[in-house]
Amino acid sequence: MIDSPAPKDRSDRRRGTTFVILFVLLAGSMLAAAGEQLKSVALRKEFADTLSVLVESLENRQLKGGDPDMAGALECHHCGILHTRAAEAVLPMVVMFEETGDERHLTAARRLASWLIRLQEADGSWKETPEEWTGTTTDQLLMLLLAYEKIADRLPPEERAAWLRSIGGAADYLAEVMTPEFASINYCATTTASLAAAHRVVPSPRYLERARALAHDVVARMDEDGMLDGEGGKCHGIKMGIDLGYSLEMSLWGLAYYARLTGDTEVGDIVRAALRTHLFFIYPDGSMDGSWGIRSNKWTTYGSGTSDGCQVLFMLHADEDPVYPSAAYWNLEFLRTNIRDGLVDYGPHHARVLKGPPCIYPTFAKAKNLAMAMQFETQPLRPLVPLPTQRPGWQRHFQTVDVVATRTAAFMGTVTAYGYKDIAKGADSKYMFRPSGGSMSYLWLEGHGMLQASSQTEYHRWEPMHFPAAEGVKPLTPRIEYTNGEVFFTNLFEFDGQLEAGSSESGGYFVSTYGQLKDRNWHYGGVSYRLTHRLTDDTVRKEVTLFYRGARPNVRIVEPIVWNPATTFVRSDERTIRVQGAGRPVRFRLLSGNANLVAGRNADQYWSVYPALRAYPIELEVAPPDGERKTTVVYEISPAGN
Repeated sequence: MIDSPAPKDRSDRRRGTTFVILFVLLAGSMLAAAGEQLKSVALRKEFADTLSVLVESLENRQLKGGDPDMAGALECHHCGILHTRAAEAVLPMVVMFEETGDERHLTAARRLASWLIRLQEADGSWKETPEEWTGTTTDQLLMLLLAYEKIADRLPPEERAAWLRSIGGAADYLAEVMTPEFASINYCATTTASLAAAHRVVPSPRYLERARALAHDVVARMDEDGMLDGEGGKCHGIKMGIDLGYSLEMSLWGLAYYARLTGDTEVGDIVRAALRTHLFFIYPDGSMDGSWGIRSNKWTTYGSGTSDGCQVLFMLHADEDPVYPSAAYWNLEFLRTNIRDGLVDYGPHHARVLKGPPCIYPTFAKAKNLAMAMQFETQPLRPLVPLPTQRPGWQRHFQTVDVVATRTAAFMGTVTAYGYKDIAKGADSKYMFRPSGGSMSYLWLEGHGMLQASSQTEYHRWEPMHFPAAEGVKPLTPRIEYTNGEVFFTNLFEFDGQLEAGSSESGGYFVSTYGQLKDRNWHYGGVSYRLTHRLTDDTVRKEVTLFYRGARPNVRIVEPIVWNPATTFVRSDERTIRVQGAGRPVRFRLLSGNANLVAGRNADQYWSVYPALRAYPIELEVAPPDGERKTTVVYEISPAGN
């Protein structure tokens, strides 16, 4: 299961990629077929158990008295706003009514739907309060549709008629306005399912025509790795940019559900091929690696803060390969570690870095996902077969995005040099503060868990509703940096890095990136670099070579380590830091090079909202060598004792 260095011929590359994907997936299937003793889980019950917690929490926030115009809405204590999108919880409430027979859930769903219907605009849309954006109408419509199909016979005639008018108005609006030019690609993908489902309730050939046209337009934007373009800014009127989280948790399930509803096998097969690629970003512990995509500013480690979830996608394909329901289960297990007091947090350290409860967005989004996933479960039990990432000994270079995932016996890591640029908005675009430049955006260690993660290079509140204030925080992403006066240069602003990857002659794998340290406007400051990661079964070795080509500043190599509550950082000597007290002990060691190791400087600033994490900074200060034009520093991260 090892990818050799990518051949130059594109057709060879695609054949090699397909072989490795199929080999890894089929390995799981063959284990199940061979009768290996595997743990089995009742997935529908697992989904229902978590959904019950989320629905109870949401219903406890429902307004029942007071202003009649607000009755039925779900209160968000974090934002102090009645989010219209929270009405998507109508389906989770209905599903819990079906599951338990408890009339409380049906009453809550009807109240919530009535409130949503009262807020519908004359053109059939809903505004995403407190903003003016109406693209989320597709999400609200689909939840209303699926809920209606379950409880229509329990609604009084007048109420049923109100639901149908609302459904028809929203479907008409989407059929008129939804295009990739109007909205980010995930809205278009969801609308294919919304319109196809609307046709079942309020039949119209136009809905099916628009759904099909949209679906084929969306899949045409997938690249050779199955990555879907269209989440970011426009270039010549076309939205560009790929986000792994939004694809797994929004776009792909929308397309897959559309294909199922309409029998569109062409779209269905394209989604299946893309799903095989995306499966490599569900880490061994079930976390989802959305670290490198253009919307990674909302990455939470279990998924994205305002996207739905991956369980619905995996369950749509659950009967095709046991690896898919296994992925749904492991991600659910990881998600559960991020639920506190009935609400889904922004990440593992939410309570440590943020005051008060989170916004209810992640809670109702993940609830609707679980409610749909329950509907697609067909088996009482599912065997848990190994995920591709739970089997060591491979490396995948996703060449269309220049992202590399590597799995060895001890480690799994992601290195990104994804080069998307929002040309129209430039450096002020919210998509341009993601990790790049050959940085390791995610690192996991067997027996320890998350070791390194990434966050915005500069923290901004791009959407005040979703981004809490976080003054003065520093990025969690490992990086190379220096300052010249007030100007900050780093490899994280290098979006033209040249990346190569492959097997190392000495064993293991390498990922090497050449680039330039740049400022936030992508301007060069006179220092270039080569950053090489070497992953073996028991080490991650990093080699940084600096090339002084017009400037000779002091450079910092910054390696933040995830700081779990029980973790301690102990300096053993001038070159070694031991990380211990939470999970498998780890050693950070400077191996060679003229560098000064500094631990814990500005540690109080190393925290993040998305993902909600704290980190402990380890820095290597590198001075320019006398009379030399380059210098190299080598250091490694390894389990303590190796």
